[in-house]
Amino acid sequence: MEGEAVQGEQKVAIVGSGLIGQNWAMIFAGAGYNVYLFDVDPSQLSKALVQTKQTLARYQSQGIIRGSGTSDEQAARIHGTSSLPECLEGAFYVQECVPENLDLKKKVFAQMDELASDNMILASSSSCLCASMFAEGLKHKENALVAHPINPPYFVPLVEIVPAPFTRPEVAQKTRLLMEKIGQSPITLQRESLGFALNRIQYACINECWNMYQTGLLSAEDIDKVCHDGLGLRYAFIGPLETMHLNANGITDYCERYAQGAYNVQKETFKPVPVLYDTETAKMIEGEFSKSLPADKLQVRRQWRDGRLAALAKLKREMNDEEERPQQQ
Repeated sequence: MEGEAVQGEQKVAIVGSGLIGQNWAMIFAGAGYNVYLFDVDPSQLSKALVQTKQTLARYQSQGIIRGSGTSDEQAARIHGTSSLPECLEGAFYVQECVPENLDLKKKVFAQMDELASDNMILASSSSCLCASMFAEGLKHKENALVAHPINPPYFVPLVEIVPAPFTRPEVAQKTRLLMEKIGQSPITLQRESLGFALNRIQYACINECWNMYQTGLLSAEDIDKVCHDGLGLRYAFIGPLETMHLNANGITDYCERYAQGAYNVQKETFKPVPVLYDTETAKMIEGEFSKSLPADKLQVRRQWRDGRLAALAKLKREMNDEEERPQQQ
């Protein structure tokens, strides 16, 4: 469970010290693990270690730090190295976090494969590339899979576990249990699929938003409002399928009432998949946002977003704890 220190000096390796790697390092450190953070660039690695320490201190001051121990204690569990052998030695789990480039992932996984033990799990943070694309020829390919986090992982707990056809089932199960232990919320795909799950849903949403903007139905601001003041509130606690179930006397009743209308709407308004995404429309939308959110204010807005996500994540954890207490009594 999140908040309980893991017994012993169990070691986790994080390969790549960008923002996703830093998030993983903080999550594992908060759960009590001994974390080794690797990067080929010593200057980037030093920067990452400073940033994780500062970020944990800020989260502690804001009351949103996760896991066990103070920010200093958690930061002390994160070690930096520019030696891949040192990073992987003795680790039972590796989380790769290099950029989304197929050739690079092939290279990194080949290097990790030479250093891996027979029981070491090799997980990728890939957001689109499937493990079969970069792990097919590995000696330890049965231990390789995707464990895709959602940005920012520290506050958005979903992790998509995507095994390759050659991944041993117990590896996927162990990864899922590990994600639950460190406080993430894993799902497991039964087979590889481009886009996995979240991006497939997200792209469908973006496509229709693009459609509504191109046809002049709504402004960019109002389209986003549909989500953050409408659908987003619904989906913060329950998904679209349970929403259907609750909005009628079960899903069967919902379909009997609304399926034909939904079909008619989609038939008349939905368009073919757009090329992501035409430059002219992109510039028009950016022009709208730039009036209130110019480029030099994007980082401040990202921090604001993360603060809101942190507050929501904290609320959901507290509500889940309250729901569990009566069952434990």
